[in-house]
Amino acid sequence: MHKLALALMAVAVIATGADRAFSQEQGWPRTVAQDGESLILESKPQRIVSTTPSVTGILLAIGAPVMASAATTPTMLTDDKGFFSQWANAADERGVAVLYPNLNFDIEAIIGRKPDLLIASATGADSVAQHKTELQAQGIPTMVVNYSNQSWQQIAVELGKATGLEAEASDAIKRFDDYAAQAAVSMTRPKGKVSIVGYNIGGSYSIGRPESPQARLLTALGFEVAGLPKGLQRDVTRRSDFDFISRENLSAAITGDTVFLLRGTEKDVATFLTDPMLANLPAVANRKVYALGSTSFRIDYYSGRQMIDAIAGHFR
Repeated sequence: MHKLALALMAVAVIATGADRAFSQEQGWPRTVAQDGESLILESKPQRIVSTTPSVTGILLAIGAPVMASAATTPTMLTDDKGFFSQWANAADERGVAVLYPNLNFDIEAIIGRKPDLLIASATGADSVAQHKTELQAQGIPTMVVNYSNQSWQQIAVELGKATGLEAEASDAIKRFDDYAAQAAVSMTRPKGKVSIVGYNIGGSYSIGRPESPQARLLTALGFEVAGLPKGLQRDVTRRSDFDFISRENLSAAITGDTVFLLRGTEKDVATFLTDPMLANLPAVANRKVYALGSTSFRIDYYSGRQMIDAIAGHFR
């Protein structure tokens, strides 16, 4: 019961620093701070375009009037248009068009949509921040967000304030928190700590950090996440939300009694369980290896719910 109470407390703070004290809607025009600059929006945006598919799902979650979104190259993680599968259906239901395909920046396509707000990313493969001056020269109000160092909840708050959808952003976060809380109550969690493992994703191997979005969500569901052992910190080749290591160090890096595979499917679980280099892991010996689902690589409102569903399905 104590662990359940802790899980529910974690759900209550899952926004991880997002400003939950939503003030009453400000008037217009309003000013959005942008890295030392000020973006002035004269009226509530009604024609929003997104050049960053990584943020489009958050815009949809708060009910923003998204006309079009850039699409990435179609893969197993997207629909046939290049919209991420976790929010593609919501985009189709709201008539969101493809702004341009394959993340190939097309300013003419943007101008043709006549947006009153363009959402861009500061980092990542979908970033068009380098075109900000060019966009502003066309009179296109451009808001740059950084999804590399913020939770989706924090971005939702930021977008809500810019678009006059503060209450809708608050509602989306509450719906998500409530969904996580219900799942936490329904699960019978395994004993011990858990490790989040990026297993052979594009030839890379990594361990989820306890402060990563995936780990925070698992913590909110009542799990205790183990990060990379201190003794292996010097062997990290790259750090982000995950610590990237060599395949040779993977067995020593996994200290959890249970393993969750980032972007994993049941096929990945089967491969992991038969990997001879991992045969001595307790999680392998006890067959406590679980898939987080193909959309768990980046957590937003939609993929987060899918990850919750995947975890709850393993432990009902």
